[in-house]
Amino acid sequence: MYYTYVLRSEVDGRFYTGYSENLKQRLDQHNKGYVESTKFRRPLTIVYYEACLNREDAIKREKYFKTYHGKMFLKRRLKSYLTG
Repeated sequence: MYYTYVLRSEVDGRFYTGYSENLKQRLDQHNKGYVESTKFRRPLTIVYYEACLNREDAIKREKYFKTYHGKMFLKRRLKSYLTG
């Protein structure tokens, strides 16, 4: 299984989208500062994830989340989380 995930920075409130085969390990890498793109935005929390059957599907889903329509999908999906 592969996972496509969305993290939220507790510093600036911005989101980061990625994929991984091991979600827990990848979150630890982000929060320990091993990932350059999120190093200065720690701590991060997972706000959304999806399981995919293979790597290719996870990559496609990650790319979708980075499009306008993907961001709108996530905004609707996370509406209650974002508004409290």
